[in-house]
Amino acid sequence: MSIINQAIAPCCKCGQQNQITIYKSINVSENPELKEKVKDGSLFLWECPHCGQVNLAKYETLYHDPEKKLMVWLIPSGEISETQMQAITMHTKAMGGYTLRRVNDMGSLMEKVLITDAGLDDVVLEMCKFVTKMEMVQKSVGQDKREEFLATTFHFYRSEGEGNERLLTFMYGFEGQMLGVNIGWNVYQDCAGILSRNPQIKPADGFSRIDADWLSSVMA
Repeated sequence: MSIINQAIAPCCKCGQQNQITIYKSINVSENPELKEKVKDGSLFLWECPHCGQVNLAKYETLYHDPEKKLMVWLIPSGEISETQMQAITMHTKAMGGYTLRRVNDMGSLMEKVLITDAGLDDVVLEMCKFVTKMEMVQKSVGQDKREEFLATTFHFYRSEGEGNERLLTFMYGFEGQMLGVNIGWNVYQDCAGILSRNPQIKPADGFSRIDADWLSSVMA
């Protein structure tokens, strides 16, 4: 079930304390309207009644989609209760077939939900991001900008088309601009093949962080 609480938060502009609604857990089978609010980020935004500033609420929550068998634990502090994590992991193992992920920010939670709803594998997509970034560095990024470009974060944005004509879009920020890059379905299939030939590149049991840092660590 979704667990909804109230909390006190200061406005980042005027400093006034405000009561806001936070979601300690989100079950989108029971509350399907919350999924779209997670996907567009609006669930974590609140407007200060004193000055009108829109603020980002940072809090821990457990996102649960029973239909897609997905659980994503958003932990902004990065600190996790091992006992609680093990308990939830064992519970989901009993239900079978769950994907368990851990993220530190709202954008990463949004991305995991978008990936799952598109029927894609986030591990394969991380390999796609890596391959795409390396190709772009070689072909279209100046030597003096390569280090800066390699430090950018790619986020999955959308999937369009069907079959072999399918296009996947990543968004990234670079030199003060928000930019996008499309990859073909063949790139996704090639990256899936790379992973199948390298079975050591796989998530650990439990709530795994699957991102660029994780990929670098397992490929080292």
